[in-house]
Amino acid sequence: MEYTVEFHGTLAFFIGSAMMEHIFSRIAPMKDIIEASGVPHTEVGMITSQGVVKDLWYIPEDKSSIHVYPIEPPFNVTIPTLLRPDPFPWIRFIADVNVGKLAKLMRILGFDTAYENGWSDSDIAEKGFKEQRIVLTKDRDLLKRKIISYGRLVRSIKPWDQLAEIVHLFGLENRISPFSRCPLCNITLASVRKEEIIQDLEPLTRIFFNEFKRCPGCKKVYWAGTHHERILEGITALKTGQPL
Repeated sequence: MEYTVEFHGTLAFFIGSAMMEHIFSRIAPMKDIIEASGVPHTEVGMITSQGVVKDLWYIPEDKSSIHVYPIEPPFNVTIPTLLRPDPFPWIRFIADVNVGKLAKLMRILGFDTAYENGWSDSDIAEKGFKEQRIVLTKDRDLLKRKIISYGRLVRSIKPWDQLAEIVHLFGLENRISPFSRCPLCNITLASVRKEEIIQDLEPLTRIFFNEFKRCPGCKKVYWAGTHHERILEGITALKTGQPL
């Protein structure tokens, strides 16, 4: 038995552009074959064999020609596909320690992003599965776990570039709600009257600011300081495709 598997597009990131076509003889589901080539199943958008769309559990036939295509933006995880027949009812995330700064930025933009730097890969996979969260990581072995349906191996190095990568991939440009979530706790912030927290404010903050939000979890208070303007500029650049 012998068949070929050709990888397309951005999947070259995982296997090298000079090795896009492979010849196999093993009898195994496509998930195992794809991941043995270095590509996590979460990065695959479509599989075809002889022009027919197949799922991850398809076992190639002798002399067949398999084509594996990447996920293309904007990728909507709430719509069922042959590869992922059980979509998520919402868009929310979980990040590992390798993209901790990205997790904070995701929260600042208002995206529900679970993160704890002490979580193991098993913790992240299990929590992502139970809470139906998209896994963000730089660990490709984590994304090969069977219980993870949706995830992204983050390519970019700088946190703001990582943020742009995720927003673009999942089509989140119109879902951004900046400063609505606590960057420390991931809890939705609540408006609070100045009179209630004035004793906790620095003198200049008392003078120049009148609108405040407080985290119901950690009780940290937030207001529109100078960092707000920088972040808003970054969001504008992100939405318009300008350098961050």
